[in-house]
Amino acid sequence: MSEHDQTRAEKSASGRRKFLKAAAASGVAMVAAPAVVKAQGPITMRLQGTWPSKDIFHEFVQDLAKKINDMSGGDLRMDVLPAGAVVPAFGLLDAVSSGTLDAGHGVMVYHYGKQNALALWGSGPGFSMDANMLLAWHKYGGGKELLAKLYASINANVHSFVYGPMPSQPLGWFKNPVAKLDDMKGLKYRTVGISIDMFQQMGAAVNALPGGEIVSAMDRGLLDAAEFNNASSDRALGFPDVSKVCMLQSYHQNAEQFEFLINKAKFDALSPRLRTIIESAVEASSADMSWKAFDRYSQDYLEMQSKDKVRFFKTPDAILKKQLEIYDDIVTKKAAENPLFKEVLQSQVAFAKRVAQWEQDTVTPRRMAYDHYFGPNGAARKFT
Repeated sequence: MSEHDQTRAEKSASGRRKFLKAAAASGVAMVAAPAVVKAQGPITMRLQGTWPSKDIFHEFVQDLAKKINDMSGGDLRMDVLPAGAVVPAFGLLDAVSSGTLDAGHGVMVYHYGKQNALALWGSGPGFSMDANMLLAWHKYGGGKELLAKLYASINANVHSFVYGPMPSQPLGWFKNPVAKLDDMKGLKYRTVGISIDMFQQMGAAVNALPGGEIVSAMDRGLLDAAEFNNASSDRALGFPDVSKVCMLQSYHQNAEQFEFLINKAKFDALSPRLRTIIESAVEASSADMSWKAFDRYSQDYLEMQSKDKVRFFKTPDAILKKQLEIYDDIVTKKAAENPLFKEVLQSQVAFAKRVAQWEQDTVTPRRMAYDHYFGPNGAARKFT
């Protein structure tokens, strides 16, 4: 072999050795990778509601959880628990903030004792807004930022999603129809939040209880009257078993919404994709809950009359007007005591003045159409 050929052979052998060495190194890396990367598996969060399992509100929690679970493709799972499974209903905020629970579902008025401005999300007349309009203020009018500020003021380590507009709630369940303001005086009555102050000024002796405890308290005579929320919840919880009189319409909770809480540290640790899924599932649930409420509440409203023999009465206008006057006095005093309360109050009033004027001027009243179709000589008969 010539010197030239020998040099070529050595270079070729050297190249083969380098290739094989690189390939071997690459092969080792490819084989070793699965051994060092561990599968994380689905993230599971315990989500407790403040509602008994038989309440339609618990069903709303399950609906929300299913949307999150399905949209995440199994990467995130919300395990739903009813009220009291881990903590009492009124202990939800502390439990989520501390991490005892990963997530919770309730209403902000349940945290009234920690920061009374939280009750402005739904406890009161909403300054003529309904619940969906108040949600518009929350998302686009500064409410979301103010809520974060309120939670920071009490060191609550939570991320809050406000959703699910509720229809105006009844004045409540009574032994006899309420015909005048004096009929409220001396009654042992259940409510929560700013409504406690309102009904106390109306002369009632108020006791704040979570939903699952109200009917048993009425049955034992610890309460004379109570309000909770809607026809489906009230029926499922057993109100028709302890009372046959329900007074419809009230300003004490005219624009309330649900709240979905997640421990802030755990929410922030999720991937951007999972955080977006949660946000999207909450908004989808807000719409779906509204539609389901129309269907179910109306069915239970009719069945309570036909099957449970409940009598429904409209709350007298004199009581509604008095509620507004009392509410004005209450929030004026609380705004003077709490700067954050005042900030939320002023933000809501400014938004309501603009939005409610537009709504009142624009939306056609539905009562005329209802009477036309379903009154004594209703036109709907032509279509049946």
